[in-house]
This record gives sequence, structure tokens and C-alpha cells, in this order.
Amino acid sequence: MASTYTVIDVWGLVLAMVMVCAAAGISVAMKLGVARSLVWGSVRSLIQLLVMGIVLTYIIRWNNAWITVGLLCVMVLAAAQIAMGRAKGAPSGMIGIVLLSLAVTMLLMITVVVEIIIRPKNWASPELIIPITGMLLGNAVSALALGLNRFFDSMRERADDVQTMLALGATKWEAARPSIRNSVKLGLLPSIAKLETSGIVMIPGMMAGQIISGESPFQAAKYQFVLLTGIAALTLVADAIILALVYKRCFTSYDRYLVPPPAPALSLKTLKSMFRKDSLKHLLEHGTDSATKSADKAEK
Repeated sequence: MASTYTVIDVWGLVLAMVMVCAAAGISVAMKLGVARSLVWGSVRSLIQLLVMGIVLTYIIRWNNAWITVGLLCVMVLAAAQIAMGRAKGAPSGMIGIVLLSLAVTMLLMITVVVEIIIRPKNWASPELIIPITGMLLGNAVSALALGLNRFFDSMRERADDVQTMLALGATKWEAARPSIRNSVKLGLLPSIAKLETSGIVMIPGMMAGQIISGESPFQAAKYQFVLLTGIAALTLVADAIILALVYKRCFTSYDRYLVPPPAPALSLKTLKSMFRKDSLKHLLEHGTDSATKSADKAEK
């Protein structure tokens, strides 16, 4: 099939930004409060994508396995940081758990999707493994942030139920299980929706890109199906691993219910509080509600 790939010039990028600015103008008129975020996010996305395009050009040209693996490690680290940044209800100090879970699940998914299903001639083929890793991580980050946020919010909402279950002899796992189940289910819903609508309602990004570049639509459909199933599996496994590792943070060592407060926004005040031992001691002795009231009193 002859290639139908068309190069986008500078004016195409300018027109795309004009559309974003028009949407931002509508946001201002409707007082939605997202105009600045929309414009800044678009500018940031353009810069990041262009930089990544330049980096990938050299990485593909060098075709060095160590450089490819190094870039994958940087991507996983950035994904863990972004996931924690989006999980507004999650407490601080969880970046290590999220990073470990993402690394383990990504290694598993890349092994299955790339090395077993696709089977490239070069196991570290950068033009294949890097885009697939990026698509898997991009979808997993949103799902993980959604699941973590929902889990800790649910544990706070179920305070009375959890305390009653513990008083009746339930284990930590039994008390947290309803919140874990709902969180994993919520994180998996977007992946299920994509599986159900792909091919009928929408043509997903990877399939559309391959078709635009002149590849066979039938082959592009097979690649897209493998990627969608990989995303669903990665989301489920990563969510399950993370929640299985963090649910005990909602309890003390003597099975007392205690949900850590959400991580505060980074500021000079929060940086100073990180070095105060009395905050953690007060939290452990008096529980979540008392700690929250204490924090509010300190702010006033």
C-alpha cells in the first residue's frame, strides 16, 4: 500500500493552537475556570511531544539497548510521579510503592505484548517498545490515580463501618476489601469502555496512526487489539498490587482505624511540616479526625 503520510508544517501547529485558544475563550465566557489550564497544558504538550520526537529520532538511529532501557526507566519514574500528583486524596510517602508496582507490571506487560505476541527481531527495538510503553503507561497513570483517590476517599467515608467491623473481629483486609474492590473496578471502567467502543464508535490512536502512515488497516487492527487488552490487564494488575500494598496504611499496628490525611500541596509551610515529629505523633495518638481538626486550627 502506498504511503499516505502527510507532513504537518508550522502553520498546522499554529492553527491547532488557535483552536485551543478559541476553546479557552469559550471557557472564559462561560466562567468555567479552565482556560489557563487548557492553554498551558497545550503548550506544555507541544513542547514535550516535540522534544520526545527529537529524542526518539536519535534513539532509533542509535538502536542501543541500554539507551532504550534507560529511557523506559525514566518514563516509568515520571509516570509514578504524575500518578501521585493526580491522586489528590492519597497521602504522601507512597511514591515508592507506586513506582514498584508500575515497574513490575510494565515489565510483565512488555514481556507478554512485545516479546511473546509481537516478537520483533530485536528485543529492544526502540521504534516498537518505546511507543507501546508510552501508550500503556499513559492509560495506566489515569486509572491508578483514579483508583488511589477513590480508595482513600472510600475509606474515609466508611469510617463507622470499618470501626464496627474491626470491633466485631474482622481483619484489616476484610474491613478494607469493599473499598479495594470498588477502587479497582472504578479504575478499570475506562479500559472496558475502550474495548467495547473500539472499531464501532472510534478508531483508537495506534490504529489510526498506522493507517495514516500507510500500513494495512487489518494489521493495524490487530496491533490495536493487543494494545487495548494490554492496557486493561496492566490497569487491573497495577491497581490490585498497589492497593494490596497500601491498604494497611489505613490502620495502626494494633488494628485501629486510621486513614492518613491527603498529601498537602507543596509549599514552604508543608516543607517545614515535613520535619516536625509532633504532627505524626499527634496523628497516631488521636486519629484522623483529630489530626484534621488540629491542622485546620494551625492554619487559622
